[in-house]
Amino acid sequence: MVRKRALIFIALCAISLAFSLKSKPVDQSGFALVELFTSEGCSSCPPADALIAEIEKESKDKPVYILAYHVDYWDRLGWKDSFSDQRYSQRQYQYANWLKLSGVYTPQILVNGTQEFVGSEEKTLRTSIRSAIAEKSKNKLEISIQKQSGAVLTLTYHSDQSTQGYNLNVAFVTPHAINRIERGENKGKSLSHVQIVRTFESIPLKGRKNGQINFSVVKGVLQVDAEPIGFLQNAETGKITAATQLKIKAAHS
Repeated sequence: MVRKRALIFIALCAISLAFSLKSKPVDQSGFALVELFTSEGCSSCPPADALIAEIEKESKDKPVYILAYHVDYWDRLGWKDSFSDQRYSQRQYQYANWLKLSGVYTPQILVNGTQEFVGSEEKTLRTSIRSAIAEKSKNKLEISIQKQSGAVLTLTYHSDQSTQGYNLNVAFVTPHAINRIERGENKGKSLSHVQIVRTFESIPLKGRKNGQINFSVVKGVLQVDAEPIGFLQNAETGKITAATQLKIKAAHS
């Protein structure tokens, strides 16, 4: 029996190191997809970055998925955030439209696409996550990813919910990074980040519950322990109804 268990453990380890990976179906409990809009040029953002780092550490075995988007509209104010992208700013403006907000700001957090608040509000974030997880869900999303060549990947997805009017969003996340800030509001600080969105794709499903998608990731992302997070989002309301995550271990020399 001991030998049999050891062989099973070795087999599972081998699977975890393979690049062709498939997400596990989640149970009927809820989930919390936490999206933080932040910037290295914003002096009020480091506390929000630290908060989601704490939440991420505490949520290793829970259905909590964290995405940190570095917006680009702070870049003109003294320091260009190396993780920033105009697409992330556009996504934040889309949320402003969905939620009928007067504008955007940093740090801002959204949970499951429906609740938004200041990113450093710890009590609000924890309450929102608990409520989201406690909400039962009948929707499931499964994804698998295979590497083709270079930075090109093929993602296969399956959902059991109606996908008419929904987008499949896929974010490749770098788990952790530290940058020394030389100018701007955070000049002289070393800022620590987690769950940094490096590549983001949004694909209209048009009612398709199964399919394959080819896309490329940012150079260098696959050289670290990347984390693809996939989720279904209503294109009219912004509500997120299903989410899942993979972990890809890089081949370190």
